[in-house]
Amino acid sequence: MKILFLCSQNKRRSLTAEKYFDGYNGHQVRSAGTENNSRVKVTEGLIGWSDMIFCMEKKHHRRIKDKYSSSLSGKKIICLNIPDEYGFMDEELIALLDSSVSEYL
Repeated sequence: MKILFLCSQNKRRSLTAEKYFDGYNGHQVRSAGTENNSRVKVTEGLIGWSDMIFCMEKKHHRRIKDKYSSSLSGKKIICLNIPDEYGFMDEELIALLDSSVSEYL
């Protein structure tokens, strides 16, 4: 399965998720941000590539729905409701991701 994690700037939450879950049970994982100044900005190509999309907040889901609605057909999109209050590879963030995401994989 191809999994895409999204947050605002792709510097902490989604990048941590990508590093943590890449290769997990054979899954391919990428991450991106929804803001213009993202480290890696979400594109229609990334949306199309993915089978499942995890958004850190509802605003990320709204943004991709507004911009890429035609590419989201048939995609499973899950909002994790993880606020932007963790650093990259923060142990608490990893524990939260592990408990929230594992049930879907």
